[in-house]
Amino acid sequence: MRNLYLFAFLFLLWNCQHKNDIPIAIKLHDNWEFKGQDTLNWQQAKVPGNIYSDLISNQIIKDPFIKTNEDSVQWVSKKDWIYKTNFKLSKKVLAKKNIALEFEGLDTYTTIFLNDSLLGKTDNAFRKWTFNIKKFVKNENELRIVFRNTDAIETNKETKNPYQLPEGKRVYTRKAQFQYGWDWGPKLNTSGIWKDVFIKAWNDFKINNVYIKNSKITETKAELELTINADKITDEALSYEVFVNSKWYSESKNAIIPIQISNPKLWWTHNLGEPYLYDIKVVVKKDKQIVDSISTKYGIRTINLITKKDSIGESFYFQLNGKSVYMKGANYIPQNSFQNKVTNAHYEKIVNDAVDANMNMLRVWGGGIYENDIFYNLCDEKGILVWQDFMFACAMYPGENAFLNNIKIEAEQQVKRLRNHASIALWCGNNENSEGWKRWGWQANRTKKEKQDIWNDYLAVFDSILPNVVKKYSQTSYWKTSPKFGRGNKKYKTEGDAHDWWIWHDAYPFEHLQNNVPRFMSEFGFQAFPSFEVINYINQKDSIDLQTDAIKSHQKHARGFQLINEYMKRDYKIPTKNEDYVYVSQLLQAKGIVMGIEAQRRTKPYNMGTLYWQLNDCWPAISWSSLDYFGNWKALHYKVKNAYKNTLISIEEKQQKYGVYIVNDNFNSIQDTLTLKIIDFYGKEIWSSTKVLSIEPNSSKQVYNIPNTTIDKTSCVLVSVFGKAESNYFFEKPKNLKLPKGTINQQISKTNNGFIISLKSNVLQKDVFLYTKTKGHFSENFFDLLPNESKTIFYKSDANTLTDLQIKTLNSIY
Repeated sequence: MRNLYLFAFLFLLWNCQHKNDIPIAIKLHDNWEFKGQDTLNWQQAKVPGNIYSDLISNQIIKDPFIKTNEDSVQWVSKKDWIYKTNFKLSKKVLAKKNIALEFEGLDTYTTIFLNDSLLGKTDNAFRKWTFNIKKFVKNENELRIVFRNTDAIETNKETKNPYQLPEGKRVYTRKAQFQYGWDWGPKLNTSGIWKDVFIKAWNDFKINNVYIKNSKITETKAELELTINADKITDEALSYEVFVNSKWYSESKNAIIPIQISNPKLWWTHNLGEPYLYDIKVVVKKDKQIVDSISTKYGIRTINLITKKDSIGESFYFQLNGKSVYMKGANYIPQNSFQNKVTNAHYEKIVNDAVDANMNMLRVWGGGIYENDIFYNLCDEKGILVWQDFMFACAMYPGENAFLNNIKIEAEQQVKRLRNHASIALWCGNNENSEGWKRWGWQANRTKKEKQDIWNDYLAVFDSILPNVVKKYSQTSYWKTSPKFGRGNKKYKTEGDAHDWWIWHDAYPFEHLQNNVPRFMSEFGFQAFPSFEVINYINQKDSIDLQTDAIKSHQKHARGFQLINEYMKRDYKIPTKNEDYVYVSQLLQAKGIVMGIEAQRRTKPYNMGTLYWQLNDCWPAISWSSLDYFGNWKALHYKVKNAYKNTLISIEEKQQKYGVYIVNDNFNSIQDTLTLKIIDFYGKEIWSSTKVLSIEPNSSKQVYNIPNTTIDKTSCVLVSVFGKAESNYFFEKPKNLKLPKGTINQQISKTNNGFIISLKSNVLQKDVFLYTKTKGHFSENFFDLLPNESKTIFYKSDANTLTDLQIKTLNSIY
């Protein structure tokens, strides 16, 4: 019996030891408090978070997103702040050989104390910071973090630099640059614990990350190499077991493990195939007992940026799994000035909105943040490629050794974090830094030496540090700067990617986009007002008012209102009612951007991508976005949904003739009948033609030429149908159309998850806009309702009734 008890005791002891060998991770998100360094009272704080959110929660400041409150909170970023928490650690944790305090993100200049002992300082919001606390930690602990205001530190650094760097002191601080104010966002320079905080405890082994890279991929076999990167302080032999899709694959004594998958399912963008992801898990054992494990999803694919000299200039396109893919998408900015306000539901919605609008690429712009893991996970899962900027934008940055080393560590951490994502298509060094230096007047009144020194610092980062990091730690392509050439250089149309801001900033007409197509359009855009909901939120009113100080404060471009009005005069009649003006501003934005998208897609394969500016907003604003601050779709997002379909019908007017193009982004040919007809606004057919066509894969082709006719162009429309692709082309600008008055008959029926809305009119109704205060989303909006044809719309909503549906059209406001 004594032997039985002894055996049971030894078994229990062995089992406990096995459990104790597994690393422990504890989130430190509770019991946080904050105060100003020169104040006495501690207030409750939320972690992750930031100082503005905490001040709002404690009713110390007003919400800067409404009215003109932004102006009254500028003092916040000029103060130093202190955060603290108390936490306990169990004997089990304290017994571990290694205990670390890990900050996923601190914004930005901090001094950290644990139990009154100095742990260290931080100076980069984009870096993970880890401190060994084994000798400082005990059962009961106090963690205190002092946040220095960036302004004081930046002023000191600027004073020490012999050169004044464009654009301002922000260049000295590694944090989100848009927080210093942009032409679409507020000046809300946050500080705080903006990401997760962990206690990590382990004994002899802890996995840090896993890197999976392609060795060779064919249709019949994918050869991969998996590398485990870990903290290891034991010489004892370890075994590494690999599971693929929950099935045991292999066991290895080496941390570098070859994997072969027969007949692999490749990862594709959602518009071209299935974004298939393999589940890969590694279990690490010592003496047959688990000491750690890690799981990841992995999409097997190759993605390369192809830049080759040709007879025109130099190509710029992406090859996915060896096939050229036309990129359709938008530029993405942070979803909120206060990152802690962005929930998983927000990420899910915005990526779904991109997919629903037939996008296959998003560019994460360089003045924001490296996004949270969930963003990239969703892009992997839903088949969206990501053009990822490093976080440098519209400025020249210093080149001192400490700053360069800081950047190098930041880049290494971020590249390692994101390299397994199938969605990552490109790392780009910066946004518009090179263009700014070469054509924005930044070199004026500088000596030759000064200009050379500043440019050398530029090259140190973007021509050396960043490409070397990308090459060393990933298999992803690197592009130095976007755009390659500024629009003042004629090569902007024939080489690399382009930002065409002749539209908007230089007030060129939208038609400019039709005749000036680059190899890849990575930025172009136009502003519009947001939804009625956002406008009322800004004003804190129930009626639309565009003349308030609040609305003016949420327009961050100096000429924004002027440019909207100037462009509107060219194409539309200027409405006198505020509601109508908002509506037409959205039609105007959509008209210009879709005109550019279609022109670019028609020239395929000369042009192989278009990303408009911008997808979303970081606060309630009048901006270039297609999704407003509340996630409502503007007219642009609805119309882009059609313009980005794999099969597109596009009409080009040239020399008094109308060319009909069909663009096919699919990898298979399409055989169908093209139906063309010109009808008047009452439905009478004036001309028609049909033609059976076979459209080659991955192509754009003019398939028909309509000669100029004697029709009254102000009173008719060209209706084109090819399979599921449809197009309504108007021969005149909207302001010149003789739109008839007519009623729209509607029927609404309830479904399990919303409402079905049926519409019909005996005349053409131009740009039908449906709106309601009942929360939900219309499947289609801002569409043309053809005469005597029924159209069915689905309104997804949790509401039980829909009694306030309203309809606005150009017919009704003209």
